[in-house]
Order: sequence, then C-alpha cells, then structure tokens
Amino acid sequence: MVMGPTHAMSGAALWLAGSAVADLAFGIDQSSAELVVGTIVASGAALYPDIDCAGKVTENKGGSTVARSFGVASLFVAEVVERLCYWFYLLTKSKKDKKRKNGHRTFTHTALHAAIVGTGTGFLAYQFGKPAVIAILFVLTGLAVRGLLAETVEKKGWIVTTGVALVASYGMYRFLPEGRDYWVLGLAMGIGCFIHVLGDMITKMGSPLFFPIPIQGRRWRDIGLPNSVALRAGGKEENRILLPVLTVLVVIGMLYNVPEVQQLLFDQGTGQGASE
Repeated sequence: MVMGPTHAMSGAALWLAGSAVADLAFGIDQSSAELVVGTIVASGAALYPDIDCAGKVTENKGGSTVARSFGVASLFVAEVVERLCYWFYLLTKSKKDKKRKNGHRTFTHTALHAAIVGTGTGFLAYQFGKPAVIAILFVLTGLAVRGLLAETVEKKGWIVTTGVALVASYGMYRFLPEGRDYWVLGLAMGIGCFIHVLGDMITKMGSPLFFPIPIQGRRWRDIGLPNSVALRAGGKEENRILLPVLTVLVVIGMLYNVPEVQQLLFDQGTGQGASE
C-alpha cells in the first residue's frame, strides 16, 4: 500500500486546493479555524480506508498505520472491520472474482464507501453540530498525526497520538463559531477517502473503485496502473518525488489560504462562509 505520510499529504493537498478553487470560482470563503478543521479531516480521512488492514491485537503489533493509531483499541476496530469486509466480499463476489484470505482493499477502498462515509459524516455534523465535530476531529486528528508524523509516533507510541488528538479537537471546539452545521466535514471525509483509493490505484495492486458495477464479469475488479508504470509502495518514486511534491503543494495551499496573502495577491474581500 502507499505509505501513510503520502496518503495524509494527498488529502491535505487536495482539500487546500479545493478550498482555493471554491474561493476563487464561487466566493466561498472559510475562516482560519474552518480551513484547519477541513484540512485535518481530509488528511485523516485519506488514511482511514486502511482500517481494513488488521494486525495482532493481543500483541499490539502489525496492521496499517490507521490500525496502530490508538494502540490496542484501534487494532481491535481494524480486526472487526477487516473481518466484516472479508465476509461482505464472500457474500457479494462473482464467480470470476479472485479468492481472498482477508478483507484488505475491498469495501473500504471503493467509491461507494467514500460516498457513504462522507454522507454519514456530513449528516452527523449537520444534525448535532459542535458535539459531533469534536468526536469526528478526535478520531481523524489521531489518524492525521499518525500519518504525517509516522516516525515520531512510532517511537513514542499511541499515547502521543491520543494526546495530540485530544488537545487539537478540544482547541478547535473552542475556536469554531457557534450556530453552524459544519456539513462541509462530510465533503472533506468523502474527498479524503476517495483520494486514498486513487493513491492505491497508482500501485501494482490497485483498488476495486467501481464496486458493485461488474467489469469483465467481476464485481471486485481491481483498477490500477499497468505494472510497467505503477509505483512501488515505499520506493524511490514515492519517497523522492511524490511525497516531496505533495508536501510542497500543502505548504503552498496553506500560504495561499492565509487572508493577508490573498489580499496581497488579489486585493479582494471575503466571500460567503462555507458553513452558512
């Protein structure tokens, strides 16, 4: 699979770029707090689909970056999700679909799943407001920290991830204005999940993006690049080209969305709030 930092950076870069386009094309402006929250959600969501990659719960080892985010607790969740995905695959596969031994890169790696979790997240944020936002932020901040600071968190353990997630989610809860529905978090969640799937599609294994639409008689047809051009996860192309490029894009996106920078470049006022 594509490495955690690359997934997290891709989610952050896409959200910042989308926010810039929304501002320029539609006059949809976000406050600094809203922009930070959306970026965190998209970054964490860009790791979330790998919750279907379980490790060893009792030994607190193995599993994906997401599965190790909150120690044994998240490893247990990953174990449950992986088994549910595997059973769902067995129930829905066609005769031409390949045999599998686990549920990794099945349902959570589809466009359908991205749409469902995005809609669900948006509904929770819209229906329950800030209380739902803080819960969403806690989980996704932990995933984002685990992805972006992989080496540091690997050394310090899940306690650091949990602590940072608590502080960040509480801080954002205090700074976010009252009286908003924050539906935009659902969009950030869906986009993050979708960019994860696209990231896995540039590797040799691919992802079943179009499930349940049959392709060549297979409902779980993996879509990806040809082996001759597909990236090797953790290889030179990812570490020396893709990750640095995404990092630069994130920095540019963060700078561009600073109000003072926009005034300097365009001398324009603020637009309509994204969550109004």
